[in-house]
Amino acid sequence: MLTRKQYELLMYIDRRLKEAGVSPSFDEMKEALGLKSKSGIHRLITGLVERGFLHRLPHRARALEVIRVPENQRLRERGQPAEVMIPPTMPDPVIARLAAKNTARRGVSDIPLYGRIAAGLPIEALRDESNRIDVPASLLGNGEYYALEVDGDSMIDAGIHDGDTAIIERSETADNGAIVVALVDENEVTLKRLRRKGNSIALEPANKSHETRIFGPDRVKVQGRLFGIIRRY
Repeated sequence: MLTRKQYELLMYIDRRLKEAGVSPSFDEMKEALGLKSKSGIHRLITGLVERGFLHRLPHRARALEVIRVPENQRLRERGQPAEVMIPPTMPDPVIARLAAKNTARRGVSDIPLYGRIAAGLPIEALRDESNRIDVPASLLGNGEYYALEVDGDSMIDAGIHDGDTAIIERSETADNGAIVVALVDENEVTLKRLRRKGNSIALEPANKSHETRIFGPDRVKVQGRLFGIIRRY
């Protein structure tokens, strides 16, 4: 699951490699994506390398290799429709298993599965409405929901494991201490516990090996609250 900017950069590098046989310079990448500094390009490339989409070739300048592209891009190349979007807004809980709620609904609800979200370093997401997951309707409340696959171990002490499916209730607000999907700087998405401290917002992991990140209030937007976890054994 990539951010929109990561996706744009990956496709730009892939196109330039196919056209010229050499990856573009950082200045070219910065201009192509409309960024103001090269540091943003460095961050995007690092994210793509960590996600297994790019590989840095050692001891060579401008040496990047595209390992793979997202599935929705392959669909485009085959002439099939695909949509790239950043995931919507969502909500938060103290982690709990999907618990039965008193609702009149019965049967199964299918909710969008937007791919993998890092429970470690923040990432942006590509939203693909064609992927869906079935959830017993009796377990859901009256809100809107979608699902994300957890990638990483930074929330393991909260009972959220790598490979779990997180059920997210869409919301733009969350109580202090809630586990949320947070949008950072308009292009990175992460699953963390939200802590408001004065004029700052802390995104806390639930794993001592990961660091808490602190941001100004204008840099973080809640995109959803964790509603429950589905795990396969």
